[in-house]
Amino acid sequence: MAGLEPLYAWARPAISRPQDALVCGIHWELIQHGYRCLGTGDQPGPDERKSELLPAGWEANKEVYTLRYKSTDDARELLLKAITVEDSMILNVMDRSSQKVADVTLAVADYINPEHLDDFHKVYKNTEELRTRIASGIIAPLGAPAEKARSEPESKEDVHWDEDPLRLPPRQPMGTRAPYRPSPLSPFAVGGEDLDPFGGRSGGMIVDPLRSGVPQPGIDPSSGIPGRLPPGAVPPGARFDPFGPIGIGRPGPDPDHLPPPGYDDMFM
Repeated sequence: MAGLEPLYAWARPAISRPQDALVCGIHWELIQHGYRCLGTGDQPGPDERKSELLPAGWEANKEVYTLRYKSTDDARELLLKAITVEDSMILNVMDRSSQKVADVTLAVADYINPEHLDDFHKVYKNTEELRTRIASGIIAPLGAPAEKARSEPESKEDVHWDEDPLRLPPRQPMGTRAPYRPSPLSPFAVGGEDLDPFGGRSGGMIVDPLRSGVPQPGIDPSSGIPGRLPPGAVPPGARFDPFGPIGIGRPGPDPDHLPPPGYDDMFM
């Protein structure tokens, strides 16, 4: 219960019995869960402000300790009544906005050493159990204050265009080629090459042996036509469909030049 020690030292002059010390510990546990104390009594007083300290006169009524709390996000206001019943303390807490009520009964001797009220390091015991009882019996049923989420804009360097298929890729300077990025829809990006022919994507509907990714030594775009294309007719890296079968220097005769079977048959 970090932070309870200075609070206890500040409240020590008002602590005269074990119940006072227990209320001090319960108060600090509510502070740890995002609440601040407004004051004593059922009704608000003048010039109230939220504070981590106990208000003046918090221990005046030894039978019923009445404290009011408000969450740091102003969403909840709690009314705490700690009722002393012999050696026990009944905590009755109501959320005024939702009218929800939570009750917890604590045995004072389980958490306070009455003979060590002057020594903070010995006055409390079973602190983890006390924290669990407060969290499960009060905070959980009534709801903890909502933490304000930090909304920090995401850096542009951290946003990758290929994570969003609808985001346009960044423009590249003239004469440069966009770096290859695998398609976010792969292997189902059918037609991606046709939609973005310069994006280096896969899935095109047109067969391009020059960019198929499979080594094809000796590809001649002039295949299938008489003569050859002039130099520079097909720019390097351009998409080009050859006019005929792929390959140059194919061994054997061209099947198109062979006579058909039985060509000399006069009845054909």
